[in-house]
Amino acid sequence: MTTLCTILFTLLLLFVCCSARRTYLFPGIGHKSPKQPLQTSRPFNLAHRGSNGEFPEETAAAYRRSIKEGADFIETDILSSKDGVLVCHHDVILDITTDIAEHKEFAGRQRAYDVQGFNITGFFIVDFTWKELQTLRAKQRFSFRDQQYNGKFPIITFDEYISIALDASRVVGIYPEIKDPVFINEHVKWPNGKRFEDVFVDTLKKYGYRGSYLSKHWLKQPCFIQSFAPSSLVYISSKTDLPKIFLIGHTAWQTEDTKQTFLEVTSDAYFNYIKKYVVGIGPGKDTVVPAVNNHLQAPTDLVVRAHAHSLQVHPYTFRNEYQYIHFEFHQDPYIEFDFWINKMGVDGLFTDFTGSLHDFQEWTSPLSPGNGERP
Repeated sequence: MTTLCTILFTLLLLFVCCSARRTYLFPGIGHKSPKQPLQTSRPFNLAHRGSNGEFPEETAAAYRRSIKEGADFIETDILSSKDGVLVCHHDVILDITTDIAEHKEFAGRQRAYDVQGFNITGFFIVDFTWKELQTLRAKQRFSFRDQQYNGKFPIITFDEYISIALDASRVVGIYPEIKDPVFINEHVKWPNGKRFEDVFVDTLKKYGYRGSYLSKHWLKQPCFIQSFAPSSLVYISSKTDLPKIFLIGHTAWQTEDTKQTFLEVTSDAYFNYIKKYVVGIGPGKDTVVPAVNNHLQAPTDLVVRAHAHSLQVHPYTFRNEYQYIHFEFHQDPYIEFDFWINKMGVDGLFTDFTGSLHDFQEWTSPLSPGNGERP
């Protein structure tokens, strides 16, 4: 009797421990029938950090909601813990989008580091092990968005993020960023001299991600790799044939690795060089169509020139709130979508509100059955 009680107690303990955090099984289990394919007939709906207009960014809840709302791709930023676990988190500090300030056990762990030429003080993700990061909970970045989900969702790993996409009932692409690679490689070391970029690509290969843009393998498991660091994209080009997107910052920005200016990396000469390694660019939308005092100015020729070099253009970030929508769009995100899709001719849009973009596209360019129509 004592032995039986011991066994039952042990099983109960295991159940409780496993319930504390969701266990992610190998992705794809449970979807035996063919999935609805990725749509390729209209600009891609790119869920920027998931549906973070509703849920805290880069959480499982945000990604699952964006898939339900019709996202073609779920986008994420990949950083690393102190012990080399790749995680989904935008900032190199934890202060803004987690509850770390409420954790007394981490008091005194603030540090000051140089990040891309800026001296930043905070709780840096590279100073915390994955075990420590698991104790944190996400919170909404913007005070004007719904705060009810603060403290409810944990940070997720790169593997967990991939599992969410692969477990979807239709084909959903992933769009991970090699985030701050110069900083990460400086502060995190992996065995056998591996770099951050190596571990990043190894993770994608582990789950079967491969193939050039629109190839058979790529359409089965779509993936764009993005980065603001061109040398990282060039480096991984010999390690994976997955399509890559070169992200471009604001007009006063410099690349973190090569220290090139906005004007340099948007020149025809540079496009002619970088197109050997990438299939597109991801510029900030206000660098494509400048604004002064919230009024649109004349569009630049960036989209036209990129297309002339056979580069796609995926601008960021489209948000529904009034402070992000210029006066000419009359506070209406659908008018803004119409401008960028039908006048500017972009190939994908990073948005915090995937449901809004999906609804607009379904009204204006509905998919035919069998071409990735949302269930």
